[in-house]
Amino acid sequence: MTRHERLSAILGIVVEEGSIHIDDIITRLNVSAATARRDLDLLANQQLVTRTRGGAYANRTSAELPLRYRASRMADEKTRIARAATALVRAGDTVGLNGGTTTTEVAREIALLPVGIDPDRPVTVVTNAVNIASELTVRQNVRVVVTGGVARARSYELTGPLSDLILPRISVDTTFLGVDGMDATGAYAFHEGEAAVNYALARAAQRVVVVADHTKLSKSTFALICRADEINMLITDIGATEEQLAPIRKAGITIRQV
Repeated sequence: MTRHERLSAILGIVVEEGSIHIDDIITRLNVSAATARRDLDLLANQQLVTRTRGGAYANRTSAELPLRYRASRMADEKTRIARAATALVRAGDTVGLNGGTTTTEVAREIALLPVGIDPDRPVTVVTNAVNIASELTVRQNVRVVVTGGVARARSYELTGPLSDLILPRISVDTTFLGVDGMDATGAYAFHEGEAAVNYALARAAQRVVVVADHTKLSKSTFALICRADEINMLITDIGATEEQLAPIRKAGITIRQV
């Protein structure tokens, strides 16, 4: 295992489990204690984890780790949410997708829609996520439109003013919005540049559907994407509590739990 592979593995464990001990690294990755300490020190110096005497734990920066490190969290829930979202898609629809692990799952489910459903009316996906565009480009039943912008390494999302050249000029049937937080006020992102492009995708849509597992609810982060009255539906998992959902429902948002 290379050093890069070790660091990726350690980050994956920290993101999925919240923390890691040096003994876990030694056992799981079959490395020496000295190597485990050096790897944790390097990750801590990069502010990707917070170092402790016996290991490390996730911090705020960990929540914004590159997408590949976060994909395994709540995987079953995200798959169910994605399937419920894709059930709303019809032949010929134009769908907006921002970046994130849940919207990536939505994209993968859209890619599985049968080509024969209506070959003359493919689903069009408008996205600012380069990973989603890459996965869907090879699918014959999906037409891909990518917004302009500068790619952020942590989320694979394109941000910046170039998106303003296309998004105000298109119409989207449904935007499926992945979020970092949601409450009765609205939907949130960690990064203001992502929030701006995400809002443009939402503004272009006739229907805005937030796709988020229960860990994102009752939570606000740095940048508001859109207000609650601009959101039509929330699709979340059955782990969401009534305490989390009641204020969102009261704000007029339809909720579907899967």
